[in-house]
Amino acid sequence: MGIRNEIWVLNTVGCVNKTAEMLAKMANDRFAGDGIDGVYHFPHPYRCSQLGDDLKYTQKALAGLVKHPNAAGVLVIGLGCENNRVDEFAKVLGPVSDKHVKFLSLQSVTDEMEVGMQLLSHLVDYARTFQRTQVPVSKLKVGLKCGGSDAFSGMTANPLVGAVSDLLVEQGATTLLTEVPEMFGAETILMNRAVNEGVFQDIVSLINGFKDYYVRHGQVIYENPSPGNKDGGITTLEEKSLGCIQKGGFSPVAGVLEYGQQVDQPGLHLVQAPGNDMVSVTALAMAGAHLVLFTTGRGTPMGGAVPTVKISTNTQLYEKKPNWIDVNAGGLLEGSDIQELARDLYQRVIDVASGRVMTRNERNGFREIAIWKDGVTL
Repeated sequence: MGIRNEIWVLNTVGCVNKTAEMLAKMANDRFAGDGIDGVYHFPHPYRCSQLGDDLKYTQKALAGLVKHPNAAGVLVIGLGCENNRVDEFAKVLGPVSDKHVKFLSLQSVTDEMEVGMQLLSHLVDYARTFQRTQVPVSKLKVGLKCGGSDAFSGMTANPLVGAVSDLLVEQGATTLLTEVPEMFGAETILMNRAVNEGVFQDIVSLINGFKDYYVRHGQVIYENPSPGNKDGGITTLEEKSLGCIQKGGFSPVAGVLEYGQQVDQPGLHLVQAPGNDMVSVTALAMAGAHLVLFTTGRGTPMGGAVPTVKISTNTQLYEKKPNWIDVNAGGLLEGSDIQELARDLYQRVIDVASGRVMTRNERNGFREIAIWKDGVTL
């Protein structure tokens, strides 16, 4: 089940970014509308000269996006001489329908624009066979993210998102919580909510693995909060973490997903990814999130590959940045009832998923991805 009927152009290597961008623009101008919600390209700088885990991370990231249900059709573009050529990526991707995914290696054709547009036209024809259908809320997968947090994040927007997460889980839906370094100091709360001992051990490994990641690179584990967090009034990592995990509400933790792993069961899940906004929002989309609830006290214009609902922690930000923010949680500082606001935000989630409401990032055309990098580049 997807909540958008889009065509995505994904490149296997950064040096074809502009070709992919031009093809997406041409196709969007020609095909958007009439059942197609848009044609989009997501540039990145990787895939050439990458080794080890970096190559695997890039492969996992792009494979997760290729399989994302919001993309009714995907054109995968490679150059032909990169470490991970189109044919190699196809092995990682596994079996896919030729109607859903097309491949193009630019060095193998004379006119890549002509061939690319032909392939995109086939994908558009396939995408137009789909129509909106009523489905239960249990089909939804929603990512939970905070960025540019302030002292109010743990009091307003994050608890509000947590209440909505609980409502979704009660309906049999799936919610996904990430930003592992921003769980440090509050991880035992999540561990105590594990559905079984296996999930408990997976959470322990998730947290310790991230700490080992910092140590391997000779970095300070407790480098958080960021300068912007401190300017907003957050004083310690534990304070930030206690606010962060509130986005997961009070539901049991049903599972832990590795970076690039797609969720396959309902409930609240933890996703392996860093705190960086673009990397973690991309990781949520890779895991299968149809949309992301993104809380912020400082404000940010960015949007992910999927609809990204921005929720301000305070009314001042909501009024200052109306082109960035979708929902105001600042009313909780002014006497509003959290359950009432949670029902309103829950309905907003349904409206966005149903195509009745577009998020600010969709209206602005702000769609970005970022891939986690760790290791050597040739």
